[in-house]
Amino acid sequence: MKLFDRTQIAGMKLKNRIVMGPMGTTGEADGAYCREAINYFEERAKGGAGLIITGANVVTTKYEARPCTELSNFHHVERLNMLIERCHHYGAKVCVQVSPGLGRQQFTDPFTPPYSASDCSAFWFPSLKCKPFSKEQIHDIVNKIGYSASLAKMAGADAVELHAYGGYLLDQFQSKQWNTRTDEYGGELKNRMRFTLECIDSMRKNVGTDFPILVKFTPVHRAKGGRELEEGLKMVKILENAGIDAIHVDVGCYEVWHKAISTVYEKEGHQMDVVGAVKKVVSLPVLGQGKMFDPEKAEKAVSDGKTDYIVLAHQMLADPAWANKVKKGNTMDIVPCIGCNECLLAGFSGKHYYCAVNPLCYAEKDYMLPEKTDIKKSVLIIGGGPGGMSAAITAAKRGFNVELWEKSSRLGGNLWPAGLPTFKHDVLNLIKYMERQILKLGVKVVLNKEAVEEEVLDGKYDKIILATGSKPFMPPISGIENSVPANDYLLGIKKPGKRVVVIGGGLVGCETAAYMKETSEKVTIVEMLEDILAISEHCLNNDQALRTMIKERNIDVVGSAKVIKITPDSVIYIKNDKEYTLECDTVIIASGYRSNNELEDKLQDKVENLTVIGDAGAPRKILNAIHEGYHAIRVM
Repeated sequence: MKLFDRTQIAGMKLKNRIVMGPMGTTGEADGAYCREAINYFEERAKGGAGLIITGANVVTTKYEARPCTELSNFHHVERLNMLIERCHHYGAKVCVQVSPGLGRQQFTDPFTPPYSASDCSAFWFPSLKCKPFSKEQIHDIVNKIGYSASLAKMAGADAVELHAYGGYLLDQFQSKQWNTRTDEYGGELKNRMRFTLECIDSMRKNVGTDFPILVKFTPVHRAKGGRELEEGLKMVKILENAGIDAIHVDVGCYEVWHKAISTVYEKEGHQMDVVGAVKKVVSLPVLGQGKMFDPEKAEKAVSDGKTDYIVLAHQMLADPAWANKVKKGNTMDIVPCIGCNECLLAGFSGKHYYCAVNPLCYAEKDYMLPEKTDIKKSVLIIGGGPGGMSAAITAAKRGFNVELWEKSSRLGGNLWPAGLPTFKHDVLNLIKYMERQILKLGVKVVLNKEAVEEEVLDGKYDKIILATGSKPFMPPISGIENSVPANDYLLGIKKPGKRVVVIGGGLVGCETAAYMKETSEKVTIVEMLEDILAISEHCLNNDQALRTMIKERNIDVVGSAKVIKITPDSVIYIKNDKEYTLECDTVIIASGYRSNNELEDKLQDKVENLTVIGDAGAPRKILNAIHEGYHAIRVM
């Protein structure tokens, strides 16, 4: 496979073309890398990545608070060196990304204007006008960028990458929509790129002529008023002429964050057309990304000359050993990324990374399973959804005798309605993976098995996991018998008519509406709250992607509406004290879920070791189910 060609970027020799993409990581109070981060990067090196690019390391906190790690003084070198050395032990090379800052995309508070190229609006708080950097401040940052690059080299890094993409600070200077300056840092393209070019020059002066410098940049924003590809291709030629050694291609900005950081709703390879366009106009090595987790498609992109390197980010969180598994041909054992962006949501909620499908992410040492012993414990798992499967896989890895009872004819639980819409098949990959592991590990699976109290007690199990999931909630609306829960339509049990009304504008309601619009003429969402997705706990980029889909599919939304009656051919609701009637031939209910936990009360005082996980405890997310299943067994 060309993915495993030995290659070179300037003087940096790489064992393959697989790159772990940059993702900001939390650090110690002083901005240095923490032990958890060092273990996290080491695990990806152990997993076979040829090149690891760290997340952004800010070079100063003089102008904005530190969003992640920092590389601004001698004392940051020690921990960075520890990280690099541990990665080197596995043959991986490390490229340290340095950043002048986030600018208008800095998340601070509604009262403190961030700095930017001009007095444009802050992204998170649009009523705030940014403070333009003075020329003296720009020169200060340029000097600090160079010094930070020298610290990276001192720490043992193999390369440095300039953070100049995605609507962050340097990209704000490069972009007409945010840069309205009239001095030498504004106006025509070469002036708007002056700050970036000065940073490259400062880095080169500090690291020497032979040390690789990469630049991550955005040739097209795919946002209203943003950069178009024509200008982006001119930019890459300017960057090439500046003497950099490789170009890392990105797409998007926070306004269309889903086009930059992939979600479940994006198609695979959604950035590769842009990567290929850049590759055609430069002689530099090109790093390309954009949901390239399928090994065959990654190999084809390299073989077809669209990119020189495949960059994987969230897939590396899901499975650090992606590269090793591909090399050995064990592709069916790759833990799939499902595009939920729980990782990103955690980071923007003040936490470290969490991965829905990998409970060990950022806890590689802390959450390792105990060593197997000669003690053979018996474990009964009731329910074969994501939580139950996670518990079964974990128990089998610990060497326990595992039985899994599932009342339906297949494993997967509510992953099936979540994954069957045409735009969410990433979730189906998770079912396939978990089923495969259960089969390989020899878990005893009993399908079409309803758990009853007496039989559970008769088994005298050492541990019982109640993973019975949840069922749709049907609200007390007059005529509710004229409607059907969303799951029946998502599973294909029911087929919609031409005019569909979905009652409930949460995550399930919106996805159901989008899916139904593929075959129905008219779809309307009726929501009690003012807006759809108002209380959905998902990341901004997933929210943007789903809202975009709702808009592009011309789905009507009626907010602040209370449904009072459902008839065989209409939905009657009240909005602003006025009654309205929507004619329809299909009514779908998406009003949430209720736990299937009837067994809990029956078993709780009769068994010593009962744990309730996932939706059986409270309807929540895939992350909660998988993690709770894992940890319930880990701590036994």
